[in-house]
Amino acid sequence: MIQIKTFYFNDLRECTYILWDQTGECVIVDPGCYSANEKERLEKFIIEQGLKPVMLLNTHGHFDHIMGNAYVASKWNIKTYIHPEDKLHLERALHYSDMFGYKIEQPPLDTIDLNEGDILSFGESHLKVIHTPGHTRGGVSFYSEEDKFVITGDALFAGSIGRTDLPGGDYDQLMESLLGKIIKLGDDYTVYPGHGPVTTIEKEISSNPFLRYE
Repeated sequence: MIQIKTFYFNDLRECTYILWDQTGECVIVDPGCYSANEKERLEKFIIEQGLKPVMLLNTHGHFDHIMGNAYVASKWNIKTYIHPEDKLHLERALHYSDMFGYKIEQPPLDTIDLNEGDILSFGESHLKVIHTPGHTRGGVSFYSEEDKFVITGDALFAGSIGRTDLPGGDYDQLMESLLGKIIKLGDDYTVYPGHGPVTTIEKEISSNPFLRYE
C-alpha cells in the first residue's frame, strides 16, 4: 500500500508529495521547496521515515512546482521525470522564477520523458501516467489503480480547475483531460491536487462547477 505525505511549500502553497511503500523506496512529486527551512523539513521527514528516494516526478514544469528540483536531484542523486512538452519550462526556469521575484538553482535538464500509459515502479508499487494537458502542454497526472488515488498537479483542484491563460494553456484541452480521463478513473478515487486540500472525484463531479458536463 502506498502512503502519501503532503508538504505545502513556497509562497504559492504548492503541494509537494512523498509517496512510499513498505519497502522504504519513495518518489518525490513536484518538489516546490524553496527556503532552507523547507528543504530541511523535506529531508528530515525522509530520514526519520527511513526512506530511499528513487525518482523525482513533475506533473508539469511551472516554477512553483520545480523550485526544489535541483536540490532533490542532487541530494539523493535521482533523475527527474517530466513530459517532453514541459521540458522547455525547466530550460527557462531561472527566467520564469526571476519574473516573480524568486532566485532558484537551475533544475537538471538531463530528464527522462513521461508519456501517456507509462508505468512507474518503486518498491513493490506502481503509478500509471496520464497525459492531462490544458494547464500546460505537457501536464501529466499519476494514479494508482490499487490504492485508488490520482495526483493531478494543477489540472484539477478541490472546487476548481487549473488556469489556462498562461503560455501553453488551453481551456478546451483541459476540459477534455478532466472529463475524458480524470473523472473516468472512478468516483472512489482520492484526488491530490497541486494546490489546496485533498478531495475526491465523487465530490468534484457533484460540486465542482467546471465539471457539470451533463
